[in-house]
Amino acid sequence: MKIRIMTALVAVPLMFIVLFFLPPYALTGVISIISAICAYELINAIGGKENDKVRIYAVFSAALIPVGAFFDLTALVFPAVVLVLMCFLFAEAIFVFKTIKQIKFSQIMTALFAGAVIPLMLSSLVDLKLMPEGRLLVLLPVISAFVTDGGAYFTGVAVGRKQAFPLISPKKTVEGCVGGLVIGTAVILLYGVTLVFMTRHLIVFWALLIYGVIGAVITQLGDLTFSLIKREFNVKDYGRLIPGHGGMLDRFDSMVFTAPAMYLLANLIPIIAI
Repeated sequence: MKIRIMTALVAVPLMFIVLFFLPPYALTGVISIISAICAYELINAIGGKENDKVRIYAVFSAALIPVGAFFDLTALVFPAVVLVLMCFLFAEAIFVFKTIKQIKFSQIMTALFAGAVIPLMLSSLVDLKLMPEGRLLVLLPVISAFVTDGGAYFTGVAVGRKQAFPLISPKKTVEGCVGGLVIGTAVILLYGVTLVFMTRHLIVFWALLIYGVIGAVITQLGDLTFSLIKREFNVKDYGRLIPGHGGMLDRFDSMVFTAPAMYLLANLIPIIAI
């Protein structure tokens, strides 16, 4: 617990600096690195160790997709990267078929998920940053994901009694899930109040309430999704990169869901009247 908290005390301010103060290209670089590491960790954790080329292809693809978002070329870059990744993966599978390094179809699908889907979802952070008042909007998924996760954890520790998903996440309780929903939503609304006083923008609070509820729900769904993958493949953590938190994917698993959700909401139901 102590290591987990100390790591958060260092990482959270650094992330805030990147999200709020640094220009979009800096965030793009960070998301590219995070996406590449997540791709590597996922493939490495669930059975992609037999063929290094699969990991290499996925890692390079994952690093490229956020760059496409930065240049507003996702519609072109994403299908191009996926096509090239598919060609390399299937070509490799053809060449090593019936050998000791044979690549299964499930491994190809894992590489496509790790090297294309995850970075596309995380690239929503770059898309948010590039929107008008993007430095304010890009904080929404981060606040939602981290506060909901923390709220669920500490509520569960304090008053949790009934297991919610014992076969997937034994420590997750019904009380913790409710606490994450309530605290995550409340802090998003509090963020709106902060924006009113700090920026003088007109904030649409009924819309912000929707952000809070959807963000809190989908954050927990994301966390459970990647816990489900770990249980299926009998993996404790995706890596050991972040002390007290496991791997990069262990920390950003819920962000894979929350970031695109907030980006869609920001386009459908704006909360800032500029």
